[in-house]
Amino acid sequence: MNPRKNVVGPKIRQLRYGQKLTQSQLAARIGRLGWDISRATLSQIEAQLRCVSDYELVCLAKALGTTAENLLPAPSQSLKTIAAFFPERPLD
Repeated sequence: MNPRKNVVGPKIRQLRYGQKLTQSQLAARIGRLGWDISRATLSQIEAQLRCVSDYELVCLAKALGTTAENLLPAPSQSLKTIAAFFPERPLD
C-alpha cells in the first residue's frame, strides 16, 4: 500500500517556495479564505501524508494564486500518477 494520500502536495510546496512563503504565511492566507488550517496540517499536505478534499484544493489554489487544475498532475501524466499510487496493480 502506498502511504501517499494526495498528488498535490509537491506542487503546493513548489508554488509556496516560488512565492517565498513560509507554511505559516500560506496557512494565514488560507485562513483569510475561511479555512482554519494550521501550519502542521499544511506540512502534512505538502508531505502527502494527508488527504485533500475538493473544497480544500480550491482554497489552496486560490491562496497560491493559481487554479485547482494547476495543482493536479498534467493529463499526460495521468497513467504515471495512477501507477505510482497503485504499484500493485498493473495498468493495461
